[in-house]
Amino acid sequence: MSDDTASSPSGDPDGSPGSRESFAGSEKPPSGSRESFAGSVKPPPGSVKYGGITHTYLGYDPLEFPPPTKPRSGDAADAMLDHMLMYGSRRKFTDRELAEAIHLDPSQIKGLGPSLDVLKAMLEERKRKLLERYETSHVRDLASDAFDAAAAKIEVPDALAPKLKPALDAALDRRQLADLERMHRRVPDATPLAHTLMRAIARLRDQFAVEQLHARHPFTGREKMDVPTALAVKEELEKIDKLLKQIEEALKNAKPAIIDMDALREYASEEQMADLDRLQRQVNELLRKMAEEAGLERSPDGNREGYKVSPRAMRTYQKHLLATIFSDLADARRGRHDGVDSRDGAVELPSTRAYEFGDSPANLDVPQSILNAVARTGRGRPAAEDLEVHRTRRAPKCATALILDMSGSMRYGGQYIACKKMALALDGLIRSEYPGDFLQAIEMYTLAKLRPAGEIVEMLPKMVSINDPVVRLRADMSDPEIGERDLPLHFTNIQRSLALARQVLAAQDTPNRQIFLLTDGLPTAHFEGSDLYMLYPPDPRTERETMREAMRCKQEGIVVNIFLLPSWSQSEDDVQFAHRLAESTGGRVLFAGGEDLDRFVVWDYVKMRRTIIG
Repeated sequence: MSDDTASSPSGDPDGSPGSRESFAGSEKPPSGSRESFAGSVKPPPGSVKYGGITHTYLGYDPLEFPPPTKPRSGDAADAMLDHMLMYGSRRKFTDRELAEAIHLDPSQIKGLGPSLDVLKAMLEERKRKLLERYETSHVRDLASDAFDAAAAKIEVPDALAPKLKPALDAALDRRQLADLERMHRRVPDATPLAHTLMRAIARLRDQFAVEQLHARHPFTGREKMDVPTALAVKEELEKIDKLLKQIEEALKNAKPAIIDMDALREYASEEQMADLDRLQRQVNELLRKMAEEAGLERSPDGNREGYKVSPRAMRTYQKHLLATIFSDLADARRGRHDGVDSRDGAVELPSTRAYEFGDSPANLDVPQSILNAVARTGRGRPAAEDLEVHRTRRAPKCATALILDMSGSMRYGGQYIACKKMALALDGLIRSEYPGDFLQAIEMYTLAKLRPAGEIVEMLPKMVSINDPVVRLRADMSDPEIGERDLPLHFTNIQRSLALARQVLAAQDTPNRQIFLLTDGLPTAHFEGSDLYMLYPPDPRTERETMREAMRCKQEGIVVNIFLLPSWSQSEDDVQFAHRLAESTGGRVLFAGGEDLDRFVVWDYVKMRRTIIG
């Protein structure tokens, strides 16, 4: 592999956060950079600095806000597939994740309620005694005085005083923990200033912890505390609150496994812990049966902690996906999806018509023809005028290649999850409604690879391995010493993906051939003979070779439809390229993304499938 030009380590092809565009719209410098200390005191000329005080919120708990990509709960197979869509095969679906995904009825677990109620009452009693014993006004004064004393010992050297002292005094006066920590990172280590500043930061953290203790708990006692005692009481109360919350969740959803057994042992007896272990074994057995019913199987590698998806579970998931997608169709729409009526169609309809010369005998409605003869002559021997045949409908075959972008930029916003979910839905639609159709998934990255339907859930975006703002790489793929592992895989090779799709579709015996290309931007890799070029920013040379491959698709009657996904780095150039590529083959560009991507693609397939002329 050769590198044609030198580049600086501050950017990233294909949408890495280290690229120049990313840093231009960011409030933070990239990791490893070093701001001048004066920049934190006075902003650069012409810039606007909003606010100025960072508040420390004592009641904020990030655990109360689950991530937006958290798998939904309810059905074991759905939870398993959602997990695989997010993590592929890199992370096993464990028993704990299965327990969190399934809602159990507590009445199914004998003795669960009484056992947990006893533990809950014991913890609540311990918490009540702590609150009735102590008061917090005294320790709040102690924590504030300790910080003031530590702040008074900070002495700024004369060399740093002009730049540092105004900002330091303001941060100490306002008790700005974030500002003090930022200043400490810029002060040389192993200096008296660094030590005294670190002690002041520690005392301020203690003060915030004491204030948080006072704000969260209604103390009614009279015993005074010092700061270490207050911190220990705070830690114990937090532990009790966490256990109480876990017990409440276990009572609601029959999940004793979520209880922190190590923490609970400080308060519960050995007998109570043994009772909880027995209940957990009951729950595990129930979960095992539910997993088997949903079609989940243990991993074949002997890892008893992991599950794998069986074909039955995959079909169930696809069925649920299609039900969700088509649930938004209007109730007035009847039937499946109508095709073109024809005398020689392959699909036989219930309705009939009079026989005409040239009709196939295979479509003859024998019972109705005999009834017509009986009604006309009284005898069951039909003549030509008695014959009736079933109306038929043509079912033209459609061949589709589905190109899924798995380059580095697809990891942003979970775009790859929506793409894989859409691919599974489309595969389920074709299997259930159009079994004569053909679908082939293609994974697109620096190269391109055919993927069977069973491997779609395992695909993941490629990790970005080059963070330079300008990349000019060439690899001779005819060299046996160069393989896929030697390449940066996070580029976007639309040209190679179209070529592979064209080869696959050429073998299908139907004139109705199309390519669905799901991507978020311009191509950044292409082949010229055996040479693979990886060029970032996107180069006209790559676009030219990609358009050339699109014209080859058009010459073979293959239509390219592009689903352009939203991206933080998307520009007008991306949109214009998508239009040029689609128009060159008679295709279309559709803008869709997020949770609605599966609906857009599946509905578009159904709509276009209904308009195919056999």
